[in-house]
Amino acid sequence: MEHPGFYERLGPFALGEIVERSEAQPGPNADLALEIRDVLPLDSASDGHLSFFDNKKYLKTFLKTGADACFVAEQYADRTPDQTSALLTEQPYRSFALALAMFYPDALKPISVGSGAKDFVNGVHVTAEVEEGAVIEPNAIVGPEAYVGAGSVIASGAQVGYRVHVGRDCYIGPGVSLTNALVGNGVILHGGVRIGHDGFGFAMGPGGHLKVPQIGRVIIEDDVEIGSNSTVDRGALRDTIIGAGTKIDNLVQIGHNVVIGRMCVIVSHVGISGSVELGDGVVLGGKVGISGHVKVGSGAQIAATSSVRSDVPPGAKWGGTPAKPLSEWFREIATVQRITQERIAARRKGGRS
Repeated sequence: MEHPGFYERLGPFALGEIVERSEAQPGPNADLALEIRDVLPLDSASDGHLSFFDNKKYLKTFLKTGADACFVAEQYADRTPDQTSALLTEQPYRSFALALAMFYPDALKPISVGSGAKDFVNGVHVTAEVEEGAVIEPNAIVGPEAYVGAGSVIASGAQVGYRVHVGRDCYIGPGVSLTNALVGNGVILHGGVRIGHDGFGFAMGPGGHLKVPQIGRVIIEDDVEIGSNSTVDRGALRDTIIGAGTKIDNLVQIGHNVVIGRMCVIVSHVGISGSVELGDGVVLGGKVGISGHVKVGSGAQIAATSSVRSDVPPGAKWGGTPAKPLSEWFREIATVQRITQERIAARRKGGRS
């Protein structure tokens, strides 16, 4: 059965109303009577959809979008596809946030697991489904319309939120909180893991930072293991995905819209920014940081404490800050060491560096 989703979508709205409420101006060919049903990314938007273009890295995608309307800065307005109405704005991301809040106002605040003791029996909401053989420990909560599969254990103090799906033979550790998430089979989430909370999405400006509703989900595939006190943000428009068999250490931060492939290994204190994509079998050493919208190819390995700011080819081994191929990084280290030793030797002989 298809999952019903986590948020109710309002609308449709006339394009004219959206323009008025999103601090934008209609382009010359905009049909203000056009009905808009939803807000989607550039690459998946089509008839009845609104999108936005705010990062020139996605210019090629913008040129091919099928959206009926798109927020865009004036400098790119003349490159808007013929079938798309340009909505002109100095801050496309801010206008997008205002429009998204029209369609999904409930996403501006966290979803409650439910209130009222009479609605829960031994911590399980009356509308939840818990298969025979699942264990719900004392002081655990299984929220409204949630699902827990056979053989799974929901440890004391854990919360399985509204409409969250937990597959079979999973272990959801003490103090774990799950919201806006679909969890596969055989998944282990150690104590204190936080899954599916808001991504760090704000349209920033001198007048304040406007919250951007996060309407995506977290998809955790089979046999994933996530270490204590790690966090995985739900997606903004699209889903955050962790591929089957991936193993994640303690104290790892995974931002919104991140896609992690199968059988990856992510060591402690790694920080992965929003919209990063990791291929299958990627290995990230401890304290690696990856900037937003970067792609790391399948089989790549990144040395500990590295800072990745550009795309990494499949199978590559990189390290350093900014990260680069290991051979290049080692040569740089050797050069610095040689220069340092030469200067130390010169000082000892009374020379000047």
